[in-house]
Amino acid sequence: MKLYGYYRSSAAFRVRIALNIKGLELDQIFVHLREGDQRSEKYLGVNPQGLVPALEIDDGQIITQSMVIIEYLEEAFPNKISLLPKDIHGRARVRSLSSAIACDIHPLNNLRVLNFISQNVDNGKSIANDKWYKHWIREGMKGVEALLTNSPDTGEFCHGNSPSIADCCLIPQIYNAERFGCDMTDYPVSMRINSTCLSLNVFRQAMPEEQADFEK
Repeated sequence: MKLYGYYRSSAAFRVRIALNIKGLELDQIFVHLREGDQRSEKYLGVNPQGLVPALEIDDGQIITQSMVIIEYLEEAFPNKISLLPKDIHGRARVRSLSSAIACDIHPLNNLRVLNFISQNVDNGKSIANDKWYKHWIREGMKGVEALLTNSPDTGEFCHGNSPSIADCCLIPQIYNAERFGCDMTDYPVSMRINSTCLSLNVFRQAMPEEQADFEK
């Protein structure tokens, strides 16, 4: 398998975590988003959306969208550590938490959204990085924190005492929020889970700083 990604991409980050938890190895192909590699004819042949990550599996098929990739890994390697609870309600909760981050928070603060604001609004860079980004982090994380705080199913991790897809989503989102200087003190449960996850090698090794294409 081959994973097309970028060290700073939250979506690629969450897939790297899932791969590490499952103990799966593959080749990584780096797509430099800030240099426009995603818009090259070569990469558009891989993923016409021009987004990362993309997973090329053994038969040459391409799977796009990080959440679909993780679900594919879950189904393709059932003998590996599972990222979903066994019970149907637990699986629904994990998917709900994951979607709250991957579908509601992340798309609004994606690099292409921030770039559009920066290029098309007066003082756009300041607005994108401060007002826009931080507003949607507050709105999104407020809901995620309540979902975690109000449920007896929250344990050491987002659901129970083992990592799930929800943790694969939460940790990259917090990483990026902190990178943009967001105040995270209002989300103590989320930050506690973040600390628990980052105490594990499978999470730390997926960090942007640990990737071969990392740039300071």
